[in-house]
Amino acid sequence: MKRWLGTIANFFFPGLGYVVVGPSARRRALGGAWLVAMLGLTYVELSLESVAPALYAPMFASVFLFNTAFAIDTFFELAPEKLAAAA
Repeated sequence: MKRWLGTIANFFFPGLGYVVVGPSARRRALGGAWLVAMLGLTYVELSLESVAPALYAPMFASVFLFNTAFAIDTFFELAPEKLAAAA
């Protein structure tokens, strides 16, 4: 359950999944930093739509790819066999 919660949280808010269910204090701290950075990036993305509409599509695609990569990383990082090896 933690694996899916972290994966879904990191897809929508990269870093949040690690803050909530991170396997280590280091990963939770990094998750907090990534979450703050992602909130700033989302602010820029939403501001671009009205100021520079031509830049919105590439920015949206980049953020979507970033979120997908974060979700995939979380899915494998929180795999039961990896967590057992870290313990």
